[in-house]
Amino acid sequence: MENAENRPFMQLRTNRGLLKMCFLGFITFGIYPLVVESHISEELNLIIAGRDGRHTMHYCLIYFIFSWLTCGIAPIVWYHRTSDRMDCELARRQIDYEFGSLDFWLWCILGSLIVIGPFVYTYKRMKAMNLINEDYNQKG
Repeated sequence: MENAENRPFMQLRTNRGLLKMCFLGFITFGIYPLVVESHISEELNLIIAGRDGRHTMHYCLIYFIFSWLTCGIAPIVWYHRTSDRMDCELARRQIDYEFGSLDFWLWCILGSLIVIGPFVYTYKRMKAMNLINEDYNQKG
């Protein structure tokens, strides 16, 4: 068995973007965004779970099972919590970028009234995760 010190360091993705997500989401009939959100939940657990003791539920469970069981409430709670965890990690790593659960409520929920709000939220979410992953790739 390999020891934790002997395992190669895994580089996390830092190339997520809104245009890529929209284009590939269209081409794959909505499968690519599911994959991206699944990776985000896994990466949050990898980076943060040892420190805060919380575990982010896998996005596929939220999307395919709990979404319809809770009449759409579970994804709202999931996005709020993951955005909050990302905000805490950005602050802990001293990354100068504003993102958090308030962005979810203002851009994704209220911003849906002006149509582009969810796109702004997705852009900010992807950028925040890219910054966290980039810092993790450099410092561990």
